[in-house]
Amino acid sequence: MGDPCGIGPEIVLRALAAEARVDAPPQALVVGDVAVMRRALALLAETERVPLAVVESPADAAACPPGCIAVWQPPGLPGGLAQLPWGHVDARAGAAAARCIDAAVAALQRGDGAALVTAPVHKEALAAAGVPYPGHTEMLQALAGAGGTPPPVRMMLANDEIKVVLVTIHMALRAAIDAVTFDAVLQTIRIAHTASARWGQPRPRIAVAGLNPHAGEGGLFGDEEIRVIAPAVAAARAEGIDAQGPFAPDTVFMRARRGAFDLVVAMTHDHGLIPVKYLGVEHGVNVTLGLPFVRTSPDHGTAFDIAGRGVADASSLRAALRMARQLAGA
Repeated sequence: MGDPCGIGPEIVLRALAAEARVDAPPQALVVGDVAVMRRALALLAETERVPLAVVESPADAAACPPGCIAVWQPPGLPGGLAQLPWGHVDARAGAAAARCIDAAVAALQRGDGAALVTAPVHKEALAAAGVPYPGHTEMLQALAGAGGTPPPVRMMLANDEIKVVLVTIHMALRAAIDAVTFDAVLQTIRIAHTASARWGQPRPRIAVAGLNPHAGEGGLFGDEEIRVIAPAVAAARAEGIDAQGPFAPDTVFMRARRGAFDLVVAMTHDHGLIPVKYLGVEHGVNVTLGLPFVRTSPDHGTAFDIAGRGVADASSLRAALRMARQLAGA
C-alpha cells in the first residue's frame, strides 16, 4: 500500500478497480492496513468504487468473489493508521510501509504470488521509524539476501520510449562519484544485459553514459571515463555484451529514444532519471533488476501535497502492474 499518509492506497485502489472483472476473481492482492484502504476507497468516485474482500492469508486471494479487490492485513502493523493526517511524515506510517514490504516479500518467497508492485513510500517516514534503508531498492535487496549475501541489484526506470539503468542511486552526489568504479559499472552492464531477456531482448544494445560533461572530452573535464568507464565497457564487450560508450550524457538519451540503443546505463541518479521523468511520470515504471523475484513500482513519490483529495493519477501504477505481469509471465 505504500505510505498510508500518501497517495499510495488511493492509486492502488483506483488501478485495481479499473481492471476488476465481474467474471473473474482478483488478479492482485493488496498488502496493507484494511482501515487505511477503506479510508482511501472513500476518496474514489462512486463509479470507481469496488468492494474490498478481506482475506486471512495471501493464499486465500484466489478464492475471493469476482468483481472485488482482495486485501490482506499482515500482522504487526501499528494501530490507528487510518486516523493519521494525510500528507504528513509519521514514524507509524513508515513502520507500516516497511512491514507491508517485508510481509509481501515473505509471501512471494513462499510462492504466494508472481510479482511485487510497490506503491510509493516516504524516505523520511522510513527513517523516523528506524528503518535502516533509504528506500525500496535497498530494503528489497536486504530481504532477498536474508540469511546470506544480498544479490547485486540495480534500479531501472522505463517507459515506452526509453529504459535507463543506474550505477548509483540513493546517496549524496559527492559519494556517488566515488562509487562509480570499474566493478560497479561492469556489474551494472551485466545486470542490465541479463535482465533484458525478461522483456524479449536477449542481446540488447546498451549505451553507457559518461559521468562528466562531454564524457570528459578526452580527459579535459575529468578522467573517470578513461580510467573507469571505458575499461568497464571494454570488459563487457569481451564477454560478448553489446555495450558501447562512454557517450556524452547530454545526448545519449536522445539517441536511445530515437532507436539507436535499447537501454542506457547512467552513472548517477539524476543523470539517468531526469530524461525518463521528463517524458511523463504517468508512463514511467521503476523496476529493480537483480532480485530473485519481479518488482516494479510507479515513477513518482507519495505526493503528500495532494494526498487525501481523491485526485491522484494511477496511470504509472497501472503501467507498473502491466510490466510486472509481463516480466513475470503472468
